[in-house]
Formats: sequence, structure tokens, C-alpha cells
Amino acid sequence: MTVRAHPALAALLLMATGLAACGPVPVDQAERSCLRDAREATAPRSQAVLGVGTDGDDVGVLAGFSVSVSSDYITGRDPAVVFHDCVVRRSGQVPTRPLHQQPGYRS
Repeated sequence: MTVRAHPALAALLLMATGLAACGPVPVDQAERSCLRDAREATAPRSQAVLGVGTDGDDVGVLAGFSVSVSSDYITGRDPAVVFHDCVVRRSGQVPTRPLHQQPGYRS
């Protein structure tokens, strides 16, 4: 016996699965991920990459440079406020401690 799902039911289940991924996360997980947003609000970030590669015959130099600037930095938002708002948005709860007391945060 073969069971076939109705297309509308299958679409509903797929949407419910996708929406479940958008739900709140535990506050400690939100705090860890929101540290990045707070750091990005303090200053522009840059990255430089330099390497050497070969395909067996030729040797080539590879180089790259990138700069990223968050809108929070451009607008001058306080990193502590950025952190707080991010944690509330992601977890639905206030942070367990302020930004400057978070492990791994350095301004």
C-alpha cells in the first residue's frame, strides 16, 4: 500500500518546519551570537589575505582585502544597546548580563 500526501498538506508541513527554525533560541545561545553584532558596532572590520598557489606548472600569488562596516557603526549606535536589542529579538528575553560582562567581549 502506498501512502501519498495531499500537496497542500505537504506544503503546510514544509512551511511549519521552516517557521520552527525562526522561533526563539535560548538566551545563552542568543548572547553568544549577538556578540558579533556588538563588535561590528564598535568599528569597521577588515581582512587581508595573502597566499601562494601552484597548479603544478605555474606559481601564482593570491591576494585579497575586504572591509565591512555595519549600519549600527555608521549610525553611531551604542554596542551595548545593539547587543541587548539583538538578544531580546532572538530569544525573547533580556540578556543575563550586560555586554561588558560577557565572556570574550573586549571593546
